Amino acid sequence: MKIGVLQINPVAGRVKENGAALLAAASKAAVSGAELCVASELSLCGHPPTDLLLRGAFVDLCGKTLQELALECLAKGLPPLLLGAPVANPVAQGKHIHNSAVLLRDGKVSVVGRKVLLPCEGTMDDMRYFEPGVACGLLQYKGWRLGVTIGEDIWNDRTFWQGRRTFDQDPVAELMSGGADGLINLTAVPYHTGGAVRHERMLSWSAVRYRVPLLCVNQVGGQDGVIYEGRSAFFNMFGAVTARAASFAEDVLLVDLIQPGEEPVADTRDEEAELWQALVLGTRDFVRKCGFSSVLLGLSGGLDSSLVAAVATEALGPGNVLGVLLPSPYTAEESVSLARDLAGELGIKTHTIPLASLMQSFEETLAPVFAGREEDVTEENIQSRIRGTLLMALSNKFGHMLLNTGNKSEGAVGYCTLYGDSCGGLAVIGDLYKTQAYSLCRWLNKARGRAVIPEGILTRAPSAELKPGQTDQDSLPPYELLDKILYDHIEQSMDKDSLVQVGYKAETVDRVLALVRASEFKRRQVPPALRVSSRAFGAGWHMPVAKGR
Repeated sequence: MKIGVLQINPVAGRVKENGAALLAAASKAAVSGAELCVASELSLCGHPPTDLLLRGAFVDLCGKTLQELALECLAKGLPPLLLGAPVANPVAQGKHIHNSAVLLRDGKVSVVGRKVLLPCEGTMDDMRYFEPGVACGLLQYKGWRLGVTIGEDIWNDRTFWQGRRTFDQDPVAELMSGGADGLINLTAVPYHTGGAVRHERMLSWSAVRYRVPLLCVNQVGGQDGVIYEGRSAFFNMFGAVTARAASFAEDVLLVDLIQPGEEPVADTRDEEAELWQALVLGTRDFVRKCGFSSVLLGLSGGLDSSLVAAVATEALGPGNVLGVLLPSPYTAEESVSLARDLAGELGIKTHTIPLASLMQSFEETLAPVFAGREEDVTEENIQSRIRGTLLMALSNKFGHMLLNTGNKSEGAVGYCTLYGDSCGGLAVIGDLYKTQAYSLCRWLNKARGRAVIPEGILTRAPSAELKPGQTDQDSLPPYELLDKILYDHIEQSMDKDSLVQVGYKAETVDRVLALVRASEFKRRQVPPALRVSSRAFGAGWHMPVAKGR
């Protein structure tokens, strides 16, 4: 049986538009000979729809749209369509909706299965909204008995996880004992570096264990900083991937549950290339889904703003990116020159707005109040806040979204100024450590065969340039050391004792962890970041602000 895989990029809440996209993809699959079409988890409403699910009118709209789609599929002569959607709980007990797999066939809507295992971690919070299903469903069609799972339903094989399972129940084992001869998984797996390898390994394990073909249909696109890679895949009964949809792009893929002589698809994974694609897709979708078509950012001549400018240019085109140079009396001529070189290389327009007169006005205005006090970080922060004010003024006047250029290392230890360089609508590299940003810039230059990021930017000592001779390492440990400690603390959840035990100096660990704790109030007030790690600040990090020191 030939199955059309509909890998679409839905918008959360845009039910009608998502329905139209599903119809268009199903029509394309039908032309290729698909006998059944399958779309991803909650593809009708977009994943994650979050608190829209608490609105009865929204759930009603989903139900009405399903009925309309079923009739349109019938009128167009399309094959049955299996898709993910929120469906009302028929029992007057528990939460009012299920995360469901719905079949549109012969003009009718039927619920094939309801998600059983509901996660509550990171960006996935099914337990907040959905009532769990009792068991996954079997779809009988064209002589096949296909076990239909949703998301984490297929993630709980005891033989794969070897006792480290999140749930006791194994819906796949139950399906197989019920006579399933194939598996379909509708999912929306957030991207993070290295995550897809484990995901495919786990799916392959299930195909091999039960000796059945397995199809996983994943969402693609960016939604509120969460990025979905797509890369839907079909595994034969020996666990080999014999068909794979595009990464970070919409796609319609045709697979056959039985393909004699099928060859495995080569996996040409490149982690840096994937990270670049994720940032580009995440930026494009966030900007456009928020109703913007153009962006601006401050260009300092430093690494972070250069990388963000390069990502934005790739995502939106050079004509939709504005770089703003905001030199102060402490800005080196080399910084201005490098920022202009970068803008020329990318082909983006620039504006230059000197800060000297504004800084003088602030100094004169505050002089009577600050009389008798030495200059300190206050004056440095004023410079940053002047820049933030100017950038937001340009954003308001010209309708560009302001992109934040801070990285995860800075955000972790609070090396940023609230209402200054923390301004923006999206933190493009807010989930990249500084060393990752360096690595990605070098990869970009190598991949493009030219210095997209000027070499001078890669070799200069990082500096906020808020006072003479300043470098980041005046205030922080070297980034090579800082990032290792931060990674082990954030992603690996290592505490002080564990960090010291593996070899970090106790005084350095104390200093770094104290900065992380003290900066929580800043992290609550910064823009959403594109999430590319296994534990990003925001949905993946829940720490109290008022907790003492």
